[in-house]
Order: sequence, then structure tokens, then C-alpha cells
Amino acid sequence: MALETLQVLKKLEAYPTFNLATVASIIGKDTVYAKVYLNRLKKRGLVQKLQRDAYTVHRDPLIIASRITWPSYISLWAAIRYHNLTEQLPNEISVLTTSAKSRRTISVANTKIVFERIPPSHLFGFSKVRVGDFEVFMAEPEKAIIDAVLMRRISVSEIYSILKDNLETISVGRLVDYIVKTRNKALAKRFGWMLESFGRKAEKLWAITYKTAIPLDYAKPPSGKKDTRWGVVVNVR
Repeated sequence: MALETLQVLKKLEAYPTFNLATVASIIGKDTVYAKVYLNRLKKRGLVQKLQRDAYTVHRDPLIIASRITWPSYISLWAAIRYHNLTEQLPNEISVLTTSAKSRRTISVANTKIVFERIPPSHLFGFSKVRVGDFEVFMAEPEKAIIDAVLMRRISVSEIYSILKDNLETISVGRLVDYIVKTRNKALAKRFGWMLESFGRKAEKLWAITYKTAIPLDYAKPPSGKKDTRWGVVVNVR
């Protein structure tokens, strides 16, 4: 490999993702030449194209995922695993975004990065975390759990187990405040019941619920004892 190519790749390593303009700036050429140069690198497998005008030289999908589109952050199983709330290894990285490019899948190092669209009102509860040499936008543990139920990507039975095992790790106060912020009454009912079953206060959630009963776990048949306080059919163990 030519010394010049090695030097260019070394400079590109400073970026989680980059575009054509970045390459043009590094090699000191116009974008027409930079496009040809970039295509050569891509054909040699030295650069991966992620989407239109978005490339990377990295192989860690966690570094890349939240930098492909903006605004966005990593959530669901990948974030739950990152915060050590489960030992389960996710087979994909879910990126939540307000961008119209929803449910698009990109593969990086045999890992799927899946983009799912959320309303702007749900774009909160994430922060920058350090992964290697880069900052990554990651859901806070409480928001990752909320997203999982709000989007019905993880069963309530699984979330119940995660909560039970990590009550001393997560912030119940932040969890409740974030649920209230979503203004989702069904979410309040489900988490309200779960938190009270663990002996935790959830009066803020009870205040925004409604009487009609819903299954506690949307992924299971709606059969079980009805809890009249929270208006849920308890169909989890």
C-alpha cells in the first residue's frame, strides 16, 4: 500500500464517519477528483460506504451507528446491554431518529444497524458516552427501557425482569419523570403497575392513567387477573 494512502487512511480514522468534502480536504483536491479517489479506496475494501455521502474506515458498529444520521441515538437492546442491564448480546443496533429515513438497515462488520423513526417529542433521554476514542449518542438506561415498551420492541415480561434485576442501578425518579414526559397513558399504566409491584412509588404515573383495562404485556394473550387500580390485565408472572 502506498505511503500516501496509509497517511490518508490514518487521517480518516479520526472521524467516526466522513463525507466526500472531508476526503477532498485531506488530499487537497477538488470533489471530482476526491470522488474517484474515494471509489478506489472503496473497491479495495479500505473504506465502506454507509449511505449517500457517508463513509467510514472503522469496523466497530457501535462507534458508527449514531453518527450516520442526525439527530439520533442508540437505544433498545444495544443500549440496555451497554448499561449492563442484561447479559443478552443484541444481534442488531437500534438507532432512533426523527429523520424520515425510518427502518432503514445498514450492515457493518456483520452487525445490522437499524434506523427507526420517532416523533420529535420523544427525542430526549440520551447523552454522549465514550466508546474507544469517540463519543457516541446513547440512550440513558431509563430511556432505553421506556423506548423498548413505547415502541413494543421488547416484551413487558422481559422488561419486568430487567427492572427487577436492576432496581438499585436505575433511577426510578428519572424513569417516572421520563414516562410522564412522553404523555403516553398506556406506558404509565404498565410501568406504574410494575414499579408498585416492586414496592416503589408511582403516584405521578397513576395520575395520568385511564380506566379501560389493557394487557400488561402486549406480546402475550390478554388473560389473567385484572388490577383495577392500574387498569391492566396481569398476564406476566
